[in-house]
Amino acid sequence: MTKSLILCDCLGSQTLDPEAIESGADVVCSRVHTSLCGTEISRAAEQIAKGDALIACGQEYMRFLEIAEEIGHDLPDFVDLRDRAGWSDEAQLAGPKQAALAAEALLPPVGEKVTDVVSEGMCLVLGSSETAFRAAGQLAEPLSVTVLIENSELEVPCDRSFEIVAGRLATASGALGCFTVAIEEFRQLIAGGRGALGFEDPRGRADTTCDIILDLRGDSPLFLAPEKREGYLRADPGNQKAVAQAILEASQLVGTFEKPVYVRLEEHLCAHSRGMKTACTRCLDVCPTGAITPDGDHVSIDPMVCAGCGACAAVCPSAAITYDNPPVDRLFQRLSTLAHAFRKAGGENPRLLVYQTGHGEEMISFASRFGRGLPADVIPLAVEAVAGFGHAEILAAIGIGFVSVDILVTRTTERDALATEMPLAEALGVKGRLRLIDVMDPDEMTDLLYEKTPAVALPETILPVGSRKEVARMSAIALNAPEAGILELPEGAPYGMVEVNTDSCTLCLACASLCPSGALTDNPDKPQLRFQENACLQCGLCANICPENAITLVPRFDLSEDALKHKIVNEEEPYRCIECGKEFGVKSTVERIVAELEGRHWMFADESKTRMIRMCDDCRVNAQFHSEDNPFAAGDRPRPRTTDDYLKSRKLH
Repeated sequence: MTKSLILCDCLGSQTLDPEAIESGADVVCSRVHTSLCGTEISRAAEQIAKGDALIACGQEYMRFLEIAEEIGHDLPDFVDLRDRAGWSDEAQLAGPKQAALAAEALLPPVGEKVTDVVSEGMCLVLGSSETAFRAAGQLAEPLSVTVLIENSELEVPCDRSFEIVAGRLATASGALGCFTVAIEEFRQLIAGGRGALGFEDPRGRADTTCDIILDLRGDSPLFLAPEKREGYLRADPGNQKAVAQAILEASQLVGTFEKPVYVRLEEHLCAHSRGMKTACTRCLDVCPTGAITPDGDHVSIDPMVCAGCGACAAVCPSAAITYDNPPVDRLFQRLSTLAHAFRKAGGENPRLLVYQTGHGEEMISFASRFGRGLPADVIPLAVEAVAGFGHAEILAAIGIGFVSVDILVTRTTERDALATEMPLAEALGVKGRLRLIDVMDPDEMTDLLYEKTPAVALPETILPVGSRKEVARMSAIALNAPEAGILELPEGAPYGMVEVNTDSCTLCLACASLCPSGALTDNPDKPQLRFQENACLQCGLCANICPENAITLVPRFDLSEDALKHKIVNEEEPYRCIECGKEFGVKSTVERIVAELEGRHWMFADESKTRMIRMCDDCRVNAQFHSEDNPFAAGDRPRPRTTDDYLKSRKLH
């Protein structure tokens, strides 16, 4: 069904360009209304009743949803043209951008991946102050509350609407609905008796679970990035307003909730470890919540702890971790749709503004309502996690046809991934086209955006198909001149080659047998070590596993097709069997072993033993069989003794 875009100029306060929108977005536009949510509300109901409405209003969407429910029709879709394109100092030029935003809104929706989280209201309150006891009393009705105090000598209230235990909190892990805590020197309250309540003798360690943790200790948080840990509420006991807010939030955390599953892990692609040797730790280094932990040869991600910042997916060199809510190909589709519709409607040299839903929308809304608004060539792109917009996405945006990429961050944005991904993107060809906007004032943001970028779009754009690594390569080739050849990259980049010291390398091939991406391989017919640069992840496993320390990582990016080919990085002459002439092993290695053992080791004092080292497998077995100390000439194995044998032996005696 073809959608109809229902336009409204918001009491004449914005300029809309229906012709540009129709030509760029392939959508049918209504006439431009003036008060669709007010005096012309009946027109809105008529359009909704047709079942194909896309309403160009982001502010009054709740009113239109109510109308749809009242008349019993499907809910309409919405696109915000006013804040992002209508209210602007360059509104007269914003037709192509309006077309791009409308085209993006017409993309089919992608279902959100979620998992159920069940909280039965088991709440653990931490703190020994009067504030903690008062909070427990307030939560006792909606929740099942236990207060943990460290000082068992403290006078505790006689309120039995909640439990009180004493002990030292040793460890805590988990998230909403599945916290696990360990308490050392656990003491249980003695409920009976006259006078002040006391505690039993310490029982040692106690392990328990709870759904919610309310931390009123006024001490350091229990978890990394505590504001991102669902179910963990923390407040300064001296700040009554913050405590009241925490109590209110805790009281609402009962029931079944939907927790988004943000990332997907392909364990077989993970390059974390092989053969008990650690390699890539990029995701472990940037995860702010500690949701990622080592798990043998790969890592493990706890979806309950993951806060969806996307940093792990941005830095993962093997695509073992990918952002999946929505998936990365959806982001590439959005970028392509925006750029294509903008150009189709007559626009040139679009710029991209990447921002996080929530904060970014507020910044744009304030800038458009009270300031200059966004420039006509700046296309806003809302993402769930700015930190997940890595070098591949930046390169893809430029390769698709955007002139530049501005990334709007907030105080809570995870910066570790951006700190590595942005320099990498610049080294791969976007230098001068990439900027981080780190301001909190909407006017400062728009002033920066009105500074025009001198660059122009690429003459030939790419089609972003494939993995992040494949799209990044296509974009890098499009961005750089053919004669650029090899680009130098910063340390830690996921692209590069390995240098092998041929004087030290013994061709043991441990690196080839454990390489997680297959960049290093052997030749089954010859003593060769081969390398394919495009497959290399620069995980460092080969350098860690090499017994001779003969391998060095060299971060770089080869733009030529040579990066796709296997190259021989070390080879030697094979040794010929002294009996049959068959080639086996490495000549230098065999000769070195003979030199080290001949006449120096008691097992090789005899020349016949040394000769066996110079033989292939078949000849060595044959020589051993015909030797004087042939282990195969020991005769038949004795018959195993049975119960009957033991019984016969007893009778004889």
